[in-house]
Amino acid sequence: MLKLLFRQRTLSSIMPKQSATMSGLQCLATENIWFDKQRYDEAERRFYEGVNGPSSPQQQSSSHAGGDQELVSRMKSLELENQTLHKVVQEMRAALQKLESRVLILEKSPVAAAVPCAKAAPVQAAPVKQVKVENGDDDDDDIDLFGSDDDDEEAARIKQERVDAYAAKKAKKPALIAKSSILLDVKPWDDETDMAQLEQCVRSVQMDGLLWGASKLVPVGYGIKKLQINCVVEDDKVGTDILEEEITKFEDFVQSVDVAAFNKI
Repeated sequence: MLKLLFRQRTLSSIMPKQSATMSGLQCLATENIWFDKQRYDEAERRFYEGVNGPSSPQQQSSSHAGGDQELVSRMKSLELENQTLHKVVQEMRAALQKLESRVLILEKSPVAAAVPCAKAAPVQAAPVKQVKVENGDDDDDDIDLFGSDDDDEEAARIKQERVDAYAAKKAKKPALIAKSSILLDVKPWDDETDMAQLEQCVRSVQMDGLLWGASKLVPVGYGIKKLQINCVVEDDKVGTDILEEEITKFEDFVQSVDVAAFNKI
């Protein structure tokens, strides 16, 4: 309706004075060109904006709300991805520590010492008799160029006595027992695991050459604590693989066992 009124006013302004009495419907019937359409469209837009109120602030607020919601969703996805990567890094670090400890064990494992051979006592050379050579063919039978058999027997007896004394001395000397100090990290399944019961299970592992030491609880994260316990083992009797296998048998409490430190004593 407003557009029709604007058209009528425009036509009345551009028509000749002699046709001023022409009705608006007749002007519309004879109209072929609309010169001021842009002005009418702008006036119509302003009219509807005045009736309905400005829509641009609402659109801006809705666009801002949509942008904030998208930003929050992206932040949540990034946090979830960060947690996943953190968990993967922890698992890789634990596997690397386990591998390093095993390599360290292999490098420091004692090589079976060969039984030392008895040092052979130096053979005492038989004294060579100095023979006084005198002129005359009758004295040739008295010359002994290689010594007597009695001297060889005496040297063999001395040698045997020294060998027996060395063997007796080695037998009395106590054999050196190779020992190692191992620090284990025993991890539970979650924060609800009874750590006191878990420690009792670990200490219940008993074998020849194993001695348990001090222990403590170390926070890991998210309310979870791991048991860090020390033990001394005899290298020839107890290995880290055996300890890990025996401790992980308590499946209700133990998730994994890692070697945190390994030192020779």
